[in-house]
Amino acid sequence: MNPGIVYAFSAFVIWGLFPVYFKTLHQIPALEMLAHRMAWSLVFILAVLVARHHWAWLRPALRDRRLIGRFSASAALLSANWGIYIWAVNAGHIVEASLGYFINPLINVLFGFVFLHERMRWLQWCAVALAALGVAWLTWQNGAPPWISLALALTFGGYGLLRKTAKLGALEGLALETVLLFPVAIVYLMIIGLAGASHFTHASLGLQLLLAAAGPITAVPLLLFAAAARRIPLSMLGLIQYVTPTLQLLAGVLIYGEPFGSVRAIGYGAIWAALALYSFEGLRSTLAAARQARRAA
Repeated sequence: MNPGIVYAFSAFVIWGLFPVYFKTLHQIPALEMLAHRMAWSLVFILAVLVARHHWAWLRPALRDRRLIGRFSASAALLSANWGIYIWAVNAGHIVEASLGYFINPLINVLFGFVFLHERMRWLQWCAVALAALGVAWLTWQNGAPPWISLALALTFGGYGLLRKTAKLGALEGLALETVLLFPVAIVYLMIIGLAGASHFTHASLGLQLLLAAAGPITAVPLLLFAAAARRIPLSMLGLIQYVTPTLQLLAGVLIYGEPFGSVRAIGYGAIWAALALYSFEGLRSTLAAARQARRAA
């Protein structure tokens, strides 16, 4: 089997099992968990950079004001996405959170059209319209939009948009983002520590290790994803990515007993149909481009 496929599946399975990890830490408030994730992510990523002797880029990056501005914005969106997701999982909204990552590829296409002036093909327009109908159905039936899903999709879509035009690679970018987030995390952890409200200082060794594991759990799938992206076509990577929200949905329904009635089935069904259309269009375009390249050769 192509190693790239193994790396991709491994990354998306780890992300898909995030609800299990965060549910294990349900006694930790979302903000404290978020601060630990920021802090331990930096510790782990710096260890990886040191092991690879790959830190020469950091000093010039920290001196580049435009780069720092861009990555401050991406770090803010990333931390918002992390915080919303952690809260959603431990508030019993895993199913709704999974919808955000089903919607995200379509948000990316829409953002590309609006902000990068990328051309949308007619099947992509149909997919976006079908997904919008699914969201409209859920809004009408529930009396409110699926805010968690939309917030996750929009924050991650905005994050992807900023990173798409950035000069740094995946690992370097996450390192810079966690460098920028680290002071905020440490100040918050110090404040709750001085107030006697820190769960980390009073926790068992096992719980402390689980909190520290937020570092590798954040960085390892990103490294696997980056390795996969270098080895397999983006169209294949785009299809495999649905492993993550599918596993999250299954965890919410089968492990944690969240409801998935007919209203959700219809709304999610419309969005899944939109994703099928989007995936078909992407695969068709990739095959057409490959045939054209062979003819040109």
